[in-house]
Amino acid sequence: MIKLFGRGDKSIKNPAVQKENLEKKKGIRRLVKKKEYQKALKLGINYLDDVPNDNDVLFIVGSIYYLQKRYKSALIHLDKALDIGSYDVDALILKANSHYFLGQYKIAKKCCYKILEVDTQNKQVKHLLEKLNL
Repeated sequence: MIKLFGRGDKSIKNPAVQKENLEKKKGIRRLVKKKEYQKALKLGINYLDDVPNDNDVLFIVGSIYYLQKRYKSALIHLDKALDIGSYDVDALILKANSHYFLGQYKIAKKCCYKILEVDTQNKQVKHLLEKLNL
């Protein structure tokens, strides 16, 4: 039987699995705070294999790739995070900057304008738009 809706993964509703996933996320965040990005990235990617739609971990992994100047990889994860929360300002800023560094200025501008819809005073966006309009 083919399921059209839902993943059919009952383990996510299992309290023990939820607790385990929460501990994994805490571990990833601890590694990021310690600036142990490679370890955090490895744990984050492994976590996303089990829980592919976790917005927080998608953002963390995308952010680490961004810090490593691996903008295409960052965009893959940031786009997935934005599919879940389309007006996540932090994710949009990283996405806009990633496109900027890849020379994709039109897409970077679109991201900036989307941010300004919810945060009209965002200084990072205004600075990026100044660079894009030069």
